[in-house]
Amino acid sequence: MIWHLKDKGVRRPQDLPNHIERRLRFALARFGGRIGKVFVFLKDHNGPKGGIDKLCRILVKTHGCGVVVAAVADSDWAAAVDRATARVGQAMARQVDRIRDHHAARRERVAAKRVAWGGRR
Repeated sequence: MIWHLKDKGVRRPQDLPNHIERRLRFALARFGGRIGKVFVFLKDHNGPKGGIDKLCRILVKTHGCGVVVAAVADSDWAAAVDRATARVGQAMARQVDRIRDHHAARRERVAAKRVAWGGRR
């Protein structure tokens, strides 16, 4: 999995990239070959003033599943990353299920047409 961190001038802890990578691997590992690139965007609206203003947005470009995005705002960088990675993992699972259901329904329609025509076509 290739991932990129975009954080223009954000004051963040030194170990945050390691934390992000660990959480991304945990959330997206089961999707293996479907994951293309992952972009993590960090933004601090208020700067050093504090508050619930630390935004973590994760964009996952996939092979065959489109683009999956999740965004979370929190008062702590680690909490924002944790919640955003969990959301993107759930969103990815939903997207894979939708595609799997779509392909299964298509196979059923093709099989029904074959039966209606009396054999393979």
